[in-house]
Amino acid sequence: MNTPMFAGMSRKCTAELPPEEGMEVDCQPEELSRSSYEERCADLGGVKDMRLEAEAVVNDVLFAVTDMQVSQTLSSGLDVAYINVETREGNRYCLELTEAGLRVVGYSFDQVDEGLSTQYHETVYSLLDSLSPGYREAFGNALLQRLERLKQNGQ
Repeated sequence: MNTPMFAGMSRKCTAELPPEEGMEVDCQPEELSRSSYEERCADLGGVKDMRLEAEAVVNDVLFAVTDMQVSQTLSSGLDVAYINVETREGNRYCLELTEAGLRVVGYSFDQVDEGLSTQYHETVYSLLDSLSPGYREAFGNALLQRLERLKQNGQ
């Protein structure tokens, strides 16, 4: 996939999915091939650019949150990027993305509270799973829809 990703772009999630009970997952709902981020990373000689990583994170989970975008206010670079996310419950967070993972650094868009000491999460899925029941529900529904499509195509 060689389509460009644009930092700061966001999309409101408008399609509500039907609720499913008791579904917890720790994987992506869609099968992914080698991403354009990984291709660009290889072009940089293995050096991760956190801005590009942040764009990939946003594109991966945008379907399951109300709003998500790479911060245009806070400076990002090779070692750190900031992502603003609004959960389906209406809670807003500013996330920091580094080699250590993702963590909440503020409770509103473009806010970094230096005194806040929150846990790092290895993946955006783990972080959102801990913050948002609506994310878990949307993710589970997307996974179920994908499995149904695979089942239909296999028959």
